[in-house]
Amino acid sequence: METLEPTIQGFSGDGWKSPDPTGVDDRTKLAEGAPEAASDLLGPPAANRHRLQDERSAITHHFAFGGHEGYLTVGFYPNGQPGEIFIRMAKAGSTIAGLMECFGTVVSVSLQHGVPLKVLCDKLSHTRFEPSGWTGNAEIGYAKSIMDYLFRWMELRFLSGKQLSLFGQGNGEISARGELTPGLVDESQFLYDIGDAPPCVACGGLMKPSGTCYTCLNCGQTSGCS
Repeated sequence: METLEPTIQGFSGDGWKSPDPTGVDDRTKLAEGAPEAASDLLGPPAANRHRLQDERSAITHHFAFGGHEGYLTVGFYPNGQPGEIFIRMAKAGSTIAGLMECFGTVVSVSLQHGVPLKVLCDKLSHTRFEPSGWTGNAEIGYAKSIMDYLFRWMELRFLSGKQLSLFGQGNGEISARGELTPGLVDESQFLYDIGDAPPCVACGGLMKPSGTCYTCLNCGQTSGCS
């Protein structure tokens, strides 16, 4: 009896089709010959991390609003560009302290991988959540959240182009003899003394008493008189 040996044949239509060695070779050559093109289709290109030097200059900024206070430390590259931040708030081991520490690490890694500080400021400024409140800083005013305050302050400090004093000597000017000349007094600097003033429902700014009601200094909105 004659034995029939199974053979692989190519069929057309709905049947099975034998693998095409030419197509496999072409796909292999494409993947090996153009790795950059393949990576562009899969995701963003790989970025190199530029770490800061072992010894770097830094400044620390104290902030307090909404019943919370903390410290923001910004480390610099040799050219003066921010390359890392550290945020210290609440007690060590608490939830908010851990969140702020992890958030500072994420921002630091982003800066060291080339993400512009302006992009981070545009994304995270004016985010609204508690805690919020009057900051005591006339140039920032009412902070809608911790992130809102931190990134608006960094934008003002590093991106606005203003030459701010190194150790926060206020709005005054230093004369040739080294004396500090007080600047103009802004009424908004004293708003933090008004503890019972409600925030404005329109813009979120702190209101001031006006007779039997309150008036917002930012937009002029009134709380209504009883």
